[in-house]
Amino acid sequence: MMLNLEFSPFPKMNSERLAFRSLHDDDVNEVFAMRSDKEIMKYIPRPLAKDLQDALDHIKMVKETIAKNDGINWAIKFKSSSKLIGIIGIYRIAKEDHRGELGYILLPEYHNQGIISEAIQTVLTYAFENIGFHSLEAIIDPDNIASERVLIKNGFIKEAHIKENVFWDGQYLDTVIYSILKRNFQH
Repeated sequence: MMLNLEFSPFPKMNSERLAFRSLHDDDVNEVFAMRSDKEIMKYIPRPLAKDLQDALDHIKMVKETIAKNDGINWAIKFKSSSKLIGIIGIYRIAKEDHRGELGYILLPEYHNQGIISEAIQTVLTYAFENIGFHSLEAIIDPDNIASERVLIKNGFIKEAHIKENVFWDGQYLDTVIYSILKRNFQH
């Protein structure tokens, strides 16, 4: 069995409230707002974006990953607007294991509105039905209670709590792995 990792043309999707499109350079201000925000990035061991160029570099990296069919990120927006409110995607794809990693980020003013759950359901449907994944994982900081709640709500189960496996910013951090199997996905 092979994964269908062909992202050209880009797979646009819709859910009840949301539309999912590719990232564009015009999203630079929103990408910068997310990736420079200490609170949003608190649980993501990546350097904070220092300026708009960092945000443009991030968009470029996302586009290159998609072009190589190594992963995919969607810009999340409301159907009624073109403004990016978040990003969700699948990366670190283990082709031979039919497994990928789900990640998401959302501007703070849109938290606690069910947006990430709606986005996760849409992406899981695409991942299992169109790409052919057997399982997806999400790797989170154990202190990221909001992310843990949203994963459990969407059918993910805790697989592992790994102690001090990431060295970031001068300290060792724990990671927690949640996963969902295709056969356990109900949408």
